[in-house]
Amino acid sequence: MAGGAAFSDAKPTPILKDELDIVIPTIRNLDFLEMWRPYFEPYHLIIVQDGDPSRTVRVPDGFDYELFNRNDINRILGPKASCISFKDSACRCFGYLVSKKKYIFTIDDDCFVAKDPSGKEINALEQHIKNLLNPSTPLFFNTLYDPYREGADFVRGYPFSLREGVPTAVSHGLWLNIPDYDAPTQLAKPLERNTRFVDAVLTIPKGTLFPMCGMNLAFNRQLIGPAMYFGLMGDGQPIGRYDDMWAGWCMKVICDHLGYGVKTGLPYIWHSKASNPFVNLKKEYNGIFWQEELIPFFQSAVLTKECTTVQKCYLELSKQVKAKLGKIDPYFLKLADAMVTWVEAWDELNGSGENSLKLTNDPEK
Repeated sequence: MAGGAAFSDAKPTPILKDELDIVIPTIRNLDFLEMWRPYFEPYHLIIVQDGDPSRTVRVPDGFDYELFNRNDINRILGPKASCISFKDSACRCFGYLVSKKKYIFTIDDDCFVAKDPSGKEINALEQHIKNLLNPSTPLFFNTLYDPYREGADFVRGYPFSLREGVPTAVSHGLWLNIPDYDAPTQLAKPLERNTRFVDAVLTIPKGTLFPMCGMNLAFNRQLIGPAMYFGLMGDGQPIGRYDDMWAGWCMKVICDHLGYGVKTGLPYIWHSKASNPFVNLKKEYNGIFWQEELIPFFQSAVLTKECTTVQKCYLELSKQVKAKLGKIDPYFLKLADAMVTWVEAWDELNGSGENSLKLTNDPEK
């Protein structure tokens, strides 16, 4: 009996426990982790502290984490630290650089555990993992959405030759409560809240762009990591709040070229805090105009057959950014250079032998 009781009390090993890092950008104490403890505690956290590096960020006891502030970023990357944004959540991509895991889940510190319509808590991380471990179907749309989910399949007329799908590179989750609106929409609809829970996962079709949000996002770092650069935003830059969308546009063009898939829909998180629309408008002002030229650029971007790796694709894209977007504003010349620096830093930190980076878990840094 005693043996049976002990066996029944044993907790199952979390999925991908040793293959996934959780990356969190922050400027504040991470009390929000208490709500996520049942889901996050078994995993390793990479916390990227933005802003004043002398400020102490408190992390609740019991979590396995590494914390990097701006001093650490400068120490580890040296001159290449210029490609990592400051005073902007785009700094999170430093965590992607230094991770050694196959998968990344990144979440904002104002995102809490949501509940489905039945009142059950949603394990967002578990759903992201399901999305990533199952194929995507970008080449032909399935009207029952994700055919690999329990209770679904390919509908009549779906080509059998395409039913194996393609590897999933990115899982893009959504949010209940505060929607991810731009500043003009925030100002027009200050009281609007998202209460619609749509129980669906969709593959975004090949050739279709989307506005990627970084607050509830997971990806296969091994497949697409070098494309997940969140650009130059925030302090000293003429634009903000376009970091995740820039990464999403670059990533989607590269996924389409290399034959990878991107999913959106479940899981939901509860987005608790609306940011100031007037502050947002200052950050977004240039982007609102520039995006009308950025979108056609990405829609028409073509990568050559020589672009056989994510790095080669990204460097080719950086050349096109410089050649075609540089005329919009000098910022894009600087951004194109930063894209190259990012790839160099990625290769340096993710190489082998003497180039491999040895990091220690030092919460007091």
